Amino acid sequence: MIELDLDRFVAIELEELVARAELMTRVDRKYVLGQAAVGELLNQMEPGTEVLEIDARRQLRYASVYFDTPDLLTYRMCAQQRRRRLKIRSRGYLDSRLAFLEAKTRSGGDLTVKDRIACDWSDRERLNRGARSYAAGALLGVGQDPRLADDLLATLSTRYRRTTLLAPDGVGRVTIDTDLSWELPGGDRLDAADLVIVETKSAGPATSFDRMLWRSGTRPVSISKYATGLAALRPDLPHNRWARVLRDRFAPYPKESTCVAV
Repeated sequence: MIELDLDRFVAIELEELVARAELMTRVDRKYVLGQAAVGELLNQMEPGTEVLEIDARRQLRYASVYFDTPDLLTYRMCAQQRRRRLKIRSRGYLDSRLAFLEAKTRSGGDLTVKDRIACDWSDRERLNRGARSYAAGALLGVGQDPRLADDLLATLSTRYRRTTLLAPDGVGRVTIDTDLSWELPGGDRLDAADLVIVETKSAGPATSFDRMLWRSGTRPVSISKYATGLAALRPDLPHNRWARVLRDRFAPYPKESTCVAV
């Protein structure tokens, strides 16, 4: 378990963070770091950086379940870098036992739009009628047949701990995800003990967190918790987009593997 030194940051409550920087429509930049590099990043952060704190916790536990069609439509959208693409997932906040069904879309350029509705805690690992209706609307929004919502099934689950920081200028947020694990419905599991995914979120311009990472020689990488995690557990899938990060960070990912079409 990776414990982050967060004591020097001022706490911010969820309501204030949402009011100042909800960023449901945003530009995301993702970085992959090791534990030591994250410690250095935290040490370099400006005075006045704030950290989300809920019930005295600053590293919060998340659990997500991703839903896809049997032929992995949303995975293929991402793997093939289609201009319009979609992910459908439930997100559970394990510490507060709140759950949401979310649709994340990309419709050209770098802009990510996230939409969500509340769902019952007991329903977070399946799609009931209302959830399928919501998913149908999300599919239609990216030009897909809304009837495909009836075919959606749980394809991958992931767990991690997240720290959320707000820049002193309020321009952007950064999330730091540690203790990542992925699991297929059949039980095959991948734990990435030293893998840390850092993601900056802004309305468009680079954040102070981005500039700090760039100064240290760290550059954004192409990674998706859903698609890259699924490719790591299923090396038969097309994965060229994430080949480098899979090889370097998802050991013991096969150095050579044969892709098949999906």
